[in-house]
Amino acid sequence: MSDFEVIKIDNASVVGCGVIGAAWASRMILNGVDVAVSDPSPNAEEILSHVLDNAIAAYDDLGLATDRRGSYRIASSIADAVDGSSFIQESVPERPDVKTAVLAEIEADASGDAIIASSTSGIRPSTMQTGMRNPGRLVVGHPYNPVYLLPVVEVVGGDQTTIENINRARGIYAGIGMKPVHVRVEIDAFVGDRLLEAVWREALWLVNDGVATTQEIDDIITHGFGLRWAQMGLFETYRVAGGAGGFRHFIEQFGPTLEWPWTKLMDTPDFTPELVDKLVDQSDAQSGAHSVSDLERTRDRNVVGFLKVLEANNWGAGTTIAEHRRVQP
Repeated sequence: MSDFEVIKIDNASVVGCGVIGAAWASRMILNGVDVAVSDPSPNAEEILSHVLDNAIAAYDDLGLATDRRGSYRIASSIADAVDGSSFIQESVPERPDVKTAVLAEIEADASGDAIIASSTSGIRPSTMQTGMRNPGRLVVGHPYNPVYLLPVVEVVGGDQTTIENINRARGIYAGIGMKPVHVRVEIDAFVGDRLLEAVWREALWLVNDGVATTQEIDDIITHGFGLRWAQMGLFETYRVAGGAGGFRHFIEQFGPTLEWPWTKLMDTPDFTPELVDKLVDQSDAQSGAHSVSDLERTRDRNVVGFLKVLEANNWGAGTTIAEHRRVQP
């Protein structure tokens, strides 16, 4: 049984409308939430329109289209965007000074009981709470791109965040079809990016040392363990690898190899001009024939296909899609 209640909201604010902010707004809109968007960029509405088009196409493919879509408006200021909102998602650049300044602006005009969530991928909420008048309502709500399709969101509280507000945030995220995971210990980069960082470091060394190209590394992931991870994650995959003996047998068989000096997880190659050129040239050779828009749509179609299969098998992220479909108005 869940320790929080699903909460349906009618309106929300998104402050910062880059790729992540626009994807947050799109998920909310497609789940019946009216969204006020604030961003000083003259391209904000163009970015939102592009991302929303992708989201609509993905939801149509997934069969989650509804008659009740929310609306959006581009607000004239942060104060205008947050006025009267019960939930505010901040998605401005990853700099503590920028975030604390924007949070101060949000707090100056937000209602006293509004939840303020930051999309930061690594800054501790306690750092961002410095100077807030009501720090107990700040949480991190860290999503994964594309936010409108990938259900998981890491919910992290700071030193002064109340458990009531953490659970309120979890309930709101669940109400727009997400899988909120409460990260109970506040650490830099939280959980998901810690794991991704480890893979990223090792991949950089493999390219730097001429062991493999960006294409070959991605082929090994997409044609191999990536397919397992999409449905069973890390530990369940290894449990199966243990055979009839289960996870204990897996640990007994493979655990000792962890002491071998295979990886370089505590170090990274220097980003020399030569390494950067190698990475860029290999990436261009791998994917340069496709526009970013084409890659986005291809990614979304593939994720939709995965989600449909997982839903049909009542497994992994498919269970979140099934539950969301059940409670949709």
